Amino acid sequence: MSSSHSMEDREWDVLGGHGGDPRPAGARRTGQRPAAWRAPFSAYYYREVGYALSGLPVAIAGFAVSITMFCFGLGTFVTVLGLPVLAGLTIVARGFGRLERARVRGMLALDVPGPEPVRQVRPGNWGAITARLADGAGWKAVLYQVVMFPWAIFSFVVTLVFLLLGWVLALYPAYHWVYRAYTPWNGFRLFDYRDSDGVQHVYEIQALWQIVGLSVLGVLLVFLTTQLVRGLTNVNRAAVRGLLGR
Repeated sequence: MSSSHSMEDREWDVLGGHGGDPRPAGARRTGQRPAAWRAPFSAYYYREVGYALSGLPVAIAGFAVSITMFCFGLGTFVTVLGLPVLAGLTIVARGFGRLERARVRGMLALDVPGPEPVRQVRPGNWGAITARLADGAGWKAVLYQVVMFPWAIFSFVVTLVFLLLGWVLALYPAYHWVYRAYTPWNGFRLFDYRDSDGVQHVYEIQALWQIVGLSVLGVLLVFLTTQLVRGLTNVNRAAVRGLLGR
């Protein structure tokens, strides 16, 4: 993508998809998904992985700020301070929403136009506050920060575990000799326990068929993980379209 096109996308996002931009208002895909057999070796897939892993710190920040401002705003609602805090919450949430749309555009290849800008009817500071309080898109952005926080944790854990497990098992033939050379084990030890009769039970991956079988299992997990990550990020795509888009 050219730098001029990237700037156009940023301007489109900031302006909420308004003005004389000829592009359609609906979300559009900006990249082509690779075939299933090529997915584990594609940049598209690793951008999805990067999105799932980097989404956790972003979600923590968005959730913490949203919950803190919401609780403080409700707690001071009976005073003059509560309304500006809640109005500021919608502004901050829109900012996080803009960041999330940029992440989805760059890492998940989906361009989601931003919501319409807030329209202030009454003049003055009070008019600005009431306009923000009535901002449906802002409150939907707050909802996104709250409901997607546990999903970000789940996506992070599942993606990291399956990604590492698949490649560790798939590459086992390349490093299985390390166990025999540097440890008292003859191979990767699956279990080692003594039963009630005092009999020791040990199972290690050391035979050729065991090594090959473990590697094949790892390869299958590598390809399965690509589809799993795609399913996880599809939830994010749908949530961004529904809560952060127009």
